[in-house]
Amino acid sequence: MQNNFTNTNSNLLKDTLLGTQFLFVAFGATVLVPLLIGIDPAVALFTAGVGTLIFHLITKGKVPVFIGSSFAFIAPIVESTKLYGYAGTLSGLIAVGLVYGIASALVKGYGQKIIERFFPAVVVGPVIMVIGLSLAPVAIDMAKSNWIVAIASLATAIFAVVYGKGILKLIPIFVGIIVGYFTAFGLGIVDFTPLKEAAWFSFPALTAPEFNYHAILYMIPVAFAPLIEHIGDMYAISAVAKKDFVKEPGLHRTMLGDGVATAVAGFLGGPPNTTYSEVTGAISLTKITNPRILRISAIVAVLFSLIGKVSGLLKTIPTSVLGGIMILLFGMITSVGIKTLVESHTDFNKTRNQVIISVILTIGIGGAAISFGNFSLSGIGLASLVGIVLNLILPKHSEPLPEKEELEKIDALEEEGIEQ
Repeated sequence: MQNNFTNTNSNLLKDTLLGTQFLFVAFGATVLVPLLIGIDPAVALFTAGVGTLIFHLITKGKVPVFIGSSFAFIAPIVESTKLYGYAGTLSGLIAVGLVYGIASALVKGYGQKIIERFFPAVVVGPVIMVIGLSLAPVAIDMAKSNWIVAIASLATAIFAVVYGKGILKLIPIFVGIIVGYFTAFGLGIVDFTPLKEAAWFSFPALTAPEFNYHAILYMIPVAFAPLIEHIGDMYAISAVAKKDFVKEPGLHRTMLGDGVATAVAGFLGGPPNTTYSEVTGAISLTKITNPRILRISAIVAVLFSLIGKVSGLLKTIPTSVLGGIMILLFGMITSVGIKTLVESHTDFNKTRNQVIISVILTIGIGGAAISFGNFSLSGIGLASLVGIVLNLILPKHSEPLPEKEELEKIDALEEEGIEQ
């Protein structure tokens, strides 16, 4: 009896340590998003923890996942907040959760092929690229406040990505922030006022959403990219755990888990909560697939959110540190879009594919907008919608563009005709 009690305590301690480790793997992403969009990091930690527990409830506690803030939403949230305010943007994030719910119902009724039909790689790839590129000027503006600190953060993150081994390779953002922070401290540019003023214990400052249909229309298309990523994450985690989570508890349940967690975060004032690559990579590396460990991560996240000094410390991170990290981050998001096109074997010789990709990139990066009375759609949302429509209406079998050799033959024939 005593041995069983001792073993239980030992296992709980081990799982708690592993769960805390997983939180630190996700920590860089989870706290970077709120810092960049201008909200209290404690809110993001709180909603990520609560969202993860909701996800596990919906998926019957079978899937080893910790969900948190998605980088894909940074650019849209920043822009939407400028246009409609953060409270209005939250209504858009709640709508994103509803999109996940609709996608879940469609997958349950028709299978995941219905998602692939409307959101193929030729649409999702360039949309992800637009998400990454649209905030490039913001990254440079933040970095140039102190290039020495920004370069220290950037160089460290790049080193961790390229040369890091094991867990270090999975937390380049976290490592980059730490080195950048100490560099800034050495230069005497860290302001500790937020840390001094923060209480030791405080409840996160939650924000209530305000209905704004402009923000809703702006944010909804942004859900498509992380929705597709979610499918890939579920297959990856299934392969590591040697269990088919796509079938049991089912892709429709995991999508619904992400959707409900995102909607709840929106109601509480937090950023969207989705599955993301840092945690998926950590599971692949450590081979730890016990869902209980990830639930412990969620509980620790909630506890951290209640320690005011943690939020105060995060608020002391200089802008230049974040700017250096963003230079890499937004570039990597763009490269994920390119990777999506490459891995799907998108045929760039097909005219239809070139048209879809070109139009999405030009509209998204160029900042195009359309308005009808009080209705307006612009940026990423407009680019996504146009891409979806083009993919549905353009013929699947379009004539390929001439190869180089064919173009040379045409030029030769034209020159010959001119001479004659």
